[in-house]
Amino acid sequence: MNQTVDNQSSSNLWYVFIVSSVAALGGFLFGFDSGVINGTIGALQNSFQSSNVGTGFSVASMLLGCAFGALFIAPIADRFGRKTAMLVSALCFILSAWGSGIAISSAEFIVYRLIGGLAVGAASVLAPAYISEIAPEEHRGRFASLQQLAIVLGIFLAFLSNFLIGNSAGGAEQILWMNYSAWRWMYWMEIIPAALFFITVLFIPESPRYLVAREKEAHALLVLSRSLGGNRAKTVIIEIKETLSNYIPPKLRDLKNGGRIYPLLWVGIALSVFQQFVGINVVFYYGSILWQAAGFSETDALLTNVISGTVNVVSTFLAIALVDKIGRKPLLLGGAIGMFLSLGALTIIFATADVAPSGQLILSSSLGTFALVLANVFVFSFGCSWGPCVWVLLGEVFNNRMRAIALAVSASAQWIANFLITMSFPVLLSSLGLGVAYGFYAVCALLAGIFIIKYVPETKGRKLEEMI
Repeated sequence: MNQTVDNQSSSNLWYVFIVSSVAALGGFLFGFDSGVINGTIGALQNSFQSSNVGTGFSVASMLLGCAFGALFIAPIADRFGRKTAMLVSALCFILSAWGSGIAISSAEFIVYRLIGGLAVGAASVLAPAYISEIAPEEHRGRFASLQQLAIVLGIFLAFLSNFLIGNSAGGAEQILWMNYSAWRWMYWMEIIPAALFFITVLFIPESPRYLVAREKEAHALLVLSRSLGGNRAKTVIIEIKETLSNYIPPKLRDLKNGGRIYPLLWVGIALSVFQQFVGINVVFYYGSILWQAAGFSETDALLTNVISGTVNVVSTFLAIALVDKIGRKPLLLGGAIGMFLSLGALTIIFATADVAPSGQLILSSSLGTFALVLANVFVFSFGCSWGPCVWVLLGEVFNNRMRAIALAVSASAQWIANFLITMSFPVLLSSLGLGVAYGFYAVCALLAGIFIIKYVPETKGRKLEEMI
């Protein structure tokens, strides 16, 4: 009897893993779309003859689309379902990848990047919401971490693809296949996983909590029976109905209680902002430019991106192994400490290094290697904590009634913060230098640790229906 139960439980978990992995493909595209621009920045600047500010906006324009996509996908997901919304985002990914590669001006490129941003923003909300609504609470942290794993795999494969394409062509601006520059092929590579995302989403079920909200209890029971088992599914259906009684699709005004914004929404917003203000996406968006500024060649700089991407993937696996064992808060606090120490050391190195007439830092071979090690300690500290745990918390800290809209607002704040960091880095680099930029990120990592201690609740093992 026990063996039968164990087999059934294993079967249920495999089913949850498969459908969660499909949803997480949106996160993969999120990562690929974020990472692909890293190896193309110099080529874009030369191809479009843009200034530092113009280049910064070309990179950051996607993030404005992300903010809008995150904010406005919630009503679409609540009205038409998580699955339909994911299909729409997949189509936007395909259009953006194709258009970014054919662009012949900054304006055209920005339009297609904005479309991609809408898709990324939508995916950043849809994947954690869907996974948290279908996974059992005792394993929810691990399954929700698939979103971050998919993101870092997307970033890694974008870095690897950029390196292989750039190396084959002899540079991002060189002609590769069919008389097109290598940087254009870097964007077109995204069409393959985007098409796979669209096709596989067609075969996964709708979120059971959405189905209950739409009075499709029989369908919801079928989905939950596959993921939880029959008896437990019936209990969960009752709990969902209780939390969704008198259900009205949430609006922004529903995030207030007695004229005041719900405290947990501020927690979600702050988590999102701190996740970006530690400067992680400076490494992922500007890695090749950053390391060239530190004296590395273009080829070596692209290779360091692959190394950082690998570290990011490995650290995310560690987070998946630990998030449901030791909890979200300990990981976040430990990550904040690691980021503060590594960023602080990088600040000292960059602030005290000599500067060549060209503006590049002059680092000895040993010091350059040490800086690279510290940068990867930072990536590791982020990857096993703030990368996955913030998305896990955003997917589970809000109650059923407000989850979609509260997660959307929090994710939108994250993209706005990402935009500010991304836009500011080229200006800081050219005017104040790497030392000042990294000093700011170090201070933010310290403040993030203090915030975790004082304000963030632990959600490990708690049912979504228990959230207030």
